[in-house]
Amino acid sequence: MTQDTQLRSWEVFTQTRSGANYIHAGSVHASDRNMALQNARDTYTRRGEGTSIWVVPTDAITASDPNEKEMFFDPANDKIYRLPTFYTMPEGAKAI
Repeated sequence: MTQDTQLRSWEVFTQTRSGANYIHAGSVHASDRNMALQNARDTYTRRGEGTSIWVVPTDAITASDPNEKEMFFDPANDKIYRLPTFYTMPEGAKAI
């Protein structure tokens, strides 16, 4: 068995302009978060296209299991109170 000699993996998210959503740009390897920020800057914003960067340790990300899609994303058909059609408009109300 070969030993993994890579540094810790970090996921990189960049923001292209202030107020915009952060977009996953890729991954970098680094020993700590400061090095991860520097590596992310050097790798994903070389041309000045970013205004902010987030780095997150890859092992800190939790994802849903695609095999449990039906159960996890179960439709809310049994929760009709979440639909606007469940409520009746009071007489005389112009907008709620």
